[in-house]
Amino acid sequence: MLLPGSGSDLRFVFGAFSRPLALVGVELSARGWPGSRRAGGLVERYRAALDAAAAQDGPLVVGGISVGAHVAAQWAAERLPVLGARLRGVLLAMPAWTDEPAGAPAAGAALASAADIRRDGLAATLRAVRAGSPRWLGDELTHAWSGYGPGLAGDLETAGRLAGPGVGALRRLDLPVGLAAMTDDPLHPLVVAQGWLSVLPRAALVTSTLGALGSDASTLGRAAVLAWLRARQL
Repeated sequence: MLLPGSGSDLRFVFGAFSRPLALVGVELSARGWPGSRRAGGLVERYRAALDAAAAQDGPLVVGGISVGAHVAAQWAAERLPVLGARLRGVLLAMPAWTDEPAGAPAAGAALASAADIRRDGLAATLRAVRAGSPRWLGDELTHAWSGYGPGLAGDLETAGRLAGPGVGALRRLDLPVGLAAMTDDPLHPLVVAQGWLSVLPRAALVTSTLGALGSDASTLGRAAVLAWLRARQL
């Protein structure tokens, strides 16, 4: 079960991860997929999706993108003592901050976007975003945000204020963790992923670039899965 970030959705996550996971024999699940048309807050929906996946029989791999990676990492640190060997790994793509989000570029962007949507509406906000972003990013945000429903601004505010996993939680993740980051991403700085790598007991980091991601979304999934395979050898 993989969770999207505040700027992505089911289509992007499947495009990024389904084939890389299938190549190593892991099926990407969409059961209980979170979205703001569902009841509850962002974190509650994300954790409910992870709980639903954990309730199924068999081995489990969890993770996410950006704030989805934050929630998945915290959830896995809490549930690892109960799940034990059933939890085979964690895939953490584009982590955005550690602990509190104050000063984090992605947190500021989420809050600014929420304010724009509340003030100007979604259509005007998306026009402004597309004018200042690469085409592929504008397309992804338009697809994702257009499908979120009326709770989008609230979800963005939650994402921008949500504490990320702290050092203690990351140190408790004593299982293979695959980290993926873009070397040129100003909203998800490489230094954050490197910081997580330095405290995770069994982790590897594979990087790519935003240009490669824009050309092929599975670049992100391949990086995370390759990192996870490397971490399994540690």
